Amino acid sequence: MTDAEYVNIWMRPERPARGPKPAYSRAQITEAAVRIADAEGLEAATMRRIAAEIGAGAMSLYRYVPSRDNLIELMADRLMGEIDVTDMPSGDWRADLTRYADGLRAMWLRHPWISTVQRSLPSFGPNQLLLIERLMGVLDAFVSIDENLGLVAMLNGYVEGTVREEVSSAEELRRSGLSEPEWMARSHPYVDQLVKSGNYPIFTKIVTEARRPHLSREDQFRHGLKHVLDYIATALPPTAGSAMPASREGREGQDGPARGS
Repeated sequence: MTDAEYVNIWMRPERPARGPKPAYSRAQITEAAVRIADAEGLEAATMRRIAAEIGAGAMSLYRYVPSRDNLIELMADRLMGEIDVTDMPSGDWRADLTRYADGLRAMWLRHPWISTVQRSLPSFGPNQLLLIERLMGVLDAFVSIDENLGLVAMLNGYVEGTVREEVSSAEELRRSGLSEPEWMARSHPYVDQLVKSGNYPIFTKIVTEARRPHLSREDQFRHGLKHVLDYIATALPPTAGSAMPASREGREGQDGPARGS
């Protein structure tokens, strides 16, 4: 498909202006695709497989979802809808960002195939747009839009990087047939040899002194998230505290221009 032929999936009407009511919906197709990907991996979610799942003809589904890229866009946006941003901003920016980070991590863990989706460019589906409005609204009264983008990107980078490693490790363990303690026990003789060699003092310090590697995945995530949120706090004005002002204009009237304006 050429650039001239491309039409964003969200710009394509789901129902024709005239004619009979469609037999299926994008939501129905997307739900089936997500179920298949959850059970069998993203590559299994083909149009033929989805059609069999919902009892349709494979070619007929292209009337609703014209391409594989469109299907991935629909699936990714569907997953973003699982992240609860109700009542955000709430007035407590740290609590809001913590809730978002927990929701994003939980979504990735429920649907680990999302780690194989290589999409850097946003498609701005309805769930993603709602997420942008609510999530970036949390810091909007405190910082410029550019600083807001940077802080949210840092938070997303931490969560996605951490959970991507978590998903990858779980998959490696699954393939090995070992539990994490069993895998560590199997690695112990080589690690012990490295430590006793005296050639790797920093690695030895990690093995003998570091507490973090022995924490649960949950505690490791909490530990890192606290540091990210502490850094975000340094980028906010002292007036931010944990309370969200009613509006940027109201705060500017009392305290001067908003930071980053």
